[in-house]
Amino acid sequence: MKRTLIHIVTFLLIVFIAYQPQSNYFSMNNLSNYMQLSQQVTSNQDQLMADIKKKSQEYEEPPQNARVDEVWKKLPGRNGIRVNIEESYKQMKENGKFDESLLVYEQVRPEVSIEDLPPSPIYRGHPDKQMVALLINVAWGEENIPSMLNTLKKNSVKATFFIEGKWASNNADLVKMIKEEGHLIGNHAFNHPDMKHLTKEQNLEQIKKTNDIIKAIIGEAPKWFAPPSGSFNDEVVKIASELKMETILWSVDTVDWKKPSTSVMLNRVISNIHPGAMILMHPTDVIEQGIEQLILNLKEKGYKIGTVDRLLSENR
Repeated sequence: MKRTLIHIVTFLLIVFIAYQPQSNYFSMNNLSNYMQLSQQVTSNQDQLMADIKKKSQEYEEPPQNARVDEVWKKLPGRNGIRVNIEESYKQMKENGKFDESLLVYEQVRPEVSIEDLPPSPIYRGHPDKQMVALLINVAWGEENIPSMLNTLKKNSVKATFFIEGKWASNNADLVKMIKEEGHLIGNHAFNHPDMKHLTKEQNLEQIKKTNDIIKAIIGEAPKWFAPPSGSFNDEVVKIASELKMETILWSVDTVDWKKPSTSVMLNRVISNIHPGAMILMHPTDVIEQGIEQLILNLKEKGYKIGTVDRLLSENR
């Protein structure tokens, strides 16, 4: 009994010594150090967030509304950009300091889109958009189209083919091939008339009949209309608009129908090229032979090449 009592007293003494204020002193110091470190981290994080919010204003650009220009008629708008504060913070918080290369951006749509504007033709994309579009008007030249499609595929380029209704009905397999290659198909009237000299009923028939033919071949009607030879008047544009279509013209012409040499055609295009350009061509021999060099020259100058819908979108 006496030995047991001694053991109990010894145990209590050990416990008492183990929990002396000296030990608590070290524990309190550790807690204090942790709290100071936590406060410092929080302070750094607050400063990083403040830096991002302040500096983000330097990188923001407001959106630009679509408008009708005196010269170029309908001009598409352009998305603005702003910094996504939260996502940028997530990218930078590991290093704990502001890093411009880690900013995360998001696009801001304009209030007015091209669809909101009254009927008017479109000649080009936004002047700040470093992209161009190849417009291939097709009413003949079927012998050159397979080769041109191969060249476009080789160079990862999508073009816009405006196809005549009569030609489409006689070359359904080529129309399907163009669609299957991922190119955009537009309406080029039924039999290549001078549309500004037609009646309203005749113009409506030209566009609607071609839409019906193309829809029967590829399963969807075109949304883009290119009047043959660029011949149109306000009534033609209005009819297209009533059919939920935009009227497309061009700002750079290869003039390939005059059978220039490849070098002359290339020089004509490159000397007139500009951001947002829409480049008119046909499935002629000079285009079949020179389209690859044209693509390479455009890319060398820093231009992306896209379909009409991509060129006219507000995306940057």
